[in-house]
Amino acid sequence: DTALAQIINSVRQAQSAKPAIARLADNIASVFVPAVVAISVLTFFIWGIWGPEPSWGYAFVTAMTVLVIACPCALGLATPISVMVGVGRAAQSGILIRNGEALQIAGRITCLIVDKTGTITEGKPKVTELVTYHGFTQDTVLQIAASVESGSEHPLAAAVLNAAAEQQLSLIPAQDFHAISGQGITAEVNSQRVLFGNPLLLDNNTISYSQCVGDLERLAKLGNTPMLLAVDQKVVGIVAVADPIKPDSAKAVQQLKDNGIKVIMVTGDNETTARAIAKQAGITEIRAQVLPQDKASVVKDIQQQGYITCMVGDGINDAPALAQADIGMAIGTGTDIAIESADMVILQGSLVKIPEAINLSKATMSNIKQNLLGAFFYNVISIPVAAGLLYPFFGLLLNPMIAGAAMALSSVTVVTNANRLRWLKI
Repeated sequence: DTALAQIINSVRQAQSAKPAIARLADNIASVFVPAVVAISVLTFFIWGIWGPEPSWGYAFVTAMTVLVIACPCALGLATPISVMVGVGRAAQSGILIRNGEALQIAGRITCLIVDKTGTITEGKPKVTELVTYHGFTQDTVLQIAASVESGSEHPLAAAVLNAAAEQQLSLIPAQDFHAISGQGITAEVNSQRVLFGNPLLLDNNTISYSQCVGDLERLAKLGNTPMLLAVDQKVVGIVAVADPIKPDSAKAVQQLKDNGIKVIMVTGDNETTARAIAKQAGITEIRAQVLPQDKASVVKDIQQQGYITCMVGDGINDAPALAQADIGMAIGTGTDIAIESADMVILQGSLVKIPEAINLSKATMSNIKQNLLGAFFYNVISIPVAAGLLYPFFGLLLNPMIAGAAMALSSVTVVTNANRLRWLKI
């Protein structure tokens, strides 16, 4: 299927999905119909027995008027029409809602957990600095690092490979390649064992990097992700990679804070680098050095604190966390599995769409409640009037034709109110 066909299919599924409030309306409607029939029968006998002459004529007219004016369709339309319009309005703004339930929950989010790479940042990291040791040149360090990363799909690997290509460095065939999640890569280059990754990788392989600590801290404070290159148990260089934040990340974070939503950044980077990036985005709380398989556990821990959570991510390693959160939002520029695990997809990758999705959710839920209350009060007022409640006081009986017009108008009112969402400024 084409991407457009998949988007259309997702919108249709979301529009046909029933959030909890819709199921409540259906339950009310299922009781409403027999209740109206019972009221109509009761009205018939009350007028037939105690009404003025011709009593059974009055009885027939009032009983029919009750059936005509009652409008279960307004109750039945109240929720699905608002959901349909709300999902369509979201699609116009570049927000793909794949789950109708998410439209209800989004407005109640109290904590947003956001991945760093590709979500807060551009996801297009670049090599910013090379530090060398033991007589290795910058070109040699970059060449070996790129050779090791040649089999990796990680965004940081792309940065190293691009830097090597810019310097026109040829890659050396790497063998015995092993990617270690959350740590780095090991391989064999020119019959030498090479490790390339974060300090944890070297710790687990008992390689000392004490002479590099100063450089690591300096680079991290600048917002870089420093990666150590070790050849035959000896650190020979550091490759520093930086991923600039998206232009609208800070604006989106501030809007979320203004809505009373707690924002937490989760990343596999060390705490110094994570705090440098978080500071640029205006985020004060972080979870650093989180392994990919542990992101879902972080979300679960936050949920256990009583927060209604939303996870925002773009990578394959975010998929379990997206599924664990009350709502998962995927960046449309991310991986297919992340998008499939999410309830909402931000098609253009702009984080300001998150506050927009939350505002739209609140507006849609408010619209649904308006429709339900309007339909409820219409029936509560109109049915007694149709049954002849005003006759003893004013001598008035409702004409069945007017009752039919009122019934149609109630449904039109619900549809018109729902369509106000089309022009909602979010």
